[in-house]
Amino acid sequence: MTERTNNTKAIFFDVDDTLYDHLQPLRGALQEVLGLPDDFPYAEAYHRFRYYSDWLSDQEDLSAVPEPEAVERMRRQRFELTMKEFDIALLKGHAEELQAQYLNRQFQIQPFEGAYDLMRKLMADGHTVGLITNGEGGHQKRKLEALDVFGLVPEEQIFISGTIGYAKPDSRLFEHVSKQTGTDARSSYYIGDSWRNDVVGAVNAGWKVIWFNHRDAKPESDHQPHHVARTYSEVARILTSEFVHK
Repeated sequence: MTERTNNTKAIFFDVDDTLYDHLQPLRGALQEVLGLPDDFPYAEAYHRFRYYSDWLSDQEDLSAVPEPEAVERMRRQRFELTMKEFDIALLKGHAEELQAQYLNRQFQIQPFEGAYDLMRKLMADGHTVGLITNGEGGHQKRKLEALDVFGLVPEEQIFISGTIGYAKPDSRLFEHVSKQTGTDARSSYYIGDSWRNDVVGAVNAGWKVIWFNHRDAKPESDHQPHHVARTYSEVARILTSEFVHK
């Protein structure tokens, strides 16, 4: 594809816990299956759940076309390991039931306030806007359908690791996106919540990074995001300032 002009930028967004609140499906599943109280530290459990999801995915090498058995094993073990940290031993069948409840709730989701307004404005200003997400292709597409993303973002600008063969933080995924969209890393921005996948991956690929740290997570390495935001209003202000001064 032809390279974009110097005045246009590429802005790509993560999906899980960046485009929508990923904690809510997990919270609902834990309350439904385990009967956990409202004052349980759900945010802390979410951080550990995401950690084990990423770690186990690496162990099982789930970035390309994974074996279904490996995916199910990862999904079960991430619940077991997470709850063990909170001294909750799951009974037989609990992990599978948690996954089923969690999965169902992932299709009952709404975008964060301001997310779609920002994306529409960026596209109206002539910028390339898209999504980069890890996960199995069919599963992530169903989430995006639930979010009505395909009525907003061109499908050719939506990149799912499970259909490509590279997963964040692998810089080859970002290189693939640049090649497919005719954009350049130097004029590309990535907005994501995960330090390991989004900050590390995009920084290593030479992109500018806005860490969407709405859960006040701590850095996990010496990588430096270019900006930090907690709301889409902050993301919009950062991008406006960046584009005015570039």
